[in-house]
Amino acid sequence: MTPWMPGLAVTVTVPASSANLGPGFDSVAIGLDLRDRCTATISDRPGVRVSVSGEGAGAVPTDARHLVVRAMLRAWEVAGVAAPEGLDVVCVNAVPHGRGLGSSATAIVTGVGAAYGLMSARDGGGVADLGRIDHGVADLAAVNDLAADLEGHPDNSSASVFGGLTLSWADDAARAGGIPHTRTVRLDPHPTVRPVVFCPEVQLSTATARSVLPAHVLLRDAAANSARAALLVHALTAAPALLLPATRDWLHQEARRPSYADSMALVDALRAAGHAAVISGAGPSVLVLTSDVPAVTAYAPAGWAVLDPGFAADGLRVE
Repeated sequence: MTPWMPGLAVTVTVPASSANLGPGFDSVAIGLDLRDRCTATISDRPGVRVSVSGEGAGAVPTDARHLVVRAMLRAWEVAGVAAPEGLDVVCVNAVPHGRGLGSSATAIVTGVGAAYGLMSARDGGGVADLGRIDHGVADLAAVNDLAADLEGHPDNSSASVFGGLTLSWADDAARAGGIPHTRTVRLDPHPTVRPVVFCPEVQLSTATARSVLPAHVLLRDAAANSARAALLVHALTAAPALLLPATRDWLHQEARRPSYADSMALVDALRAAGHAAVISGAGPSVLVLTSDVPAVTAYAPAGWAVLDPGFAADGLRVE
């Protein structure tokens, strides 16, 4: 087996994501062109050292407990490859943490992508095209599978792997090592639509947001939600005029209303004015899918950041 050579390095960039988009719970997401950047370098010094700047600086571990490193180690374990004895990881983060923009999925995809990229570079395969959807140099499907398994659901991670609009589901088959097989279809959003994100100062953990979800839903609500989820795909790709009814949800937002009351108040105000507003992921950020950015940004509450990142044209990039 080819040894790890000190100085071997890859740089990975991965986009943020917004999941659910109303009715597409745990299955539909978009990549946002707001990217975390990470350089992983094989070191001749034993141990793991992590440097973090930007979002999360001072609040996340800077050793092997860091989520990017944990994802790297898991990727090597699944591949049957011994991890290097020394590793330096430098993270420059732009994706807000705890705001419903997929920061944990971004870190996981970063780690898996970096691990695959280092293996490819070590073995002479090259990594320049790893993150390009139209090149078969690396198996993005394998990255997608492992990232979804580590994240626990495929929506955010798949959008970070592929960019664009992603529709994901679990296949019955499993990869070697027992990793569930996640299938993803990537689509292009309609060119007139832009994602606008209202991002509050407060954070909300995904675990907290999921803990209040009901164990059962009424059949009529499930049927209504299924219809809107189907409409959502049509509206976002071909018929933007239908985005308001297409983003109506019956499964998760109302159940979580007490957890992010200010966010739901903003969603209510925007939807009453005809704008397709939803909670972004597990919240508390609010996403609006719009063709009129100035009209939407006028609703920004005091103290909330307004992001207009555009859709991520692609996902994982490795250099």
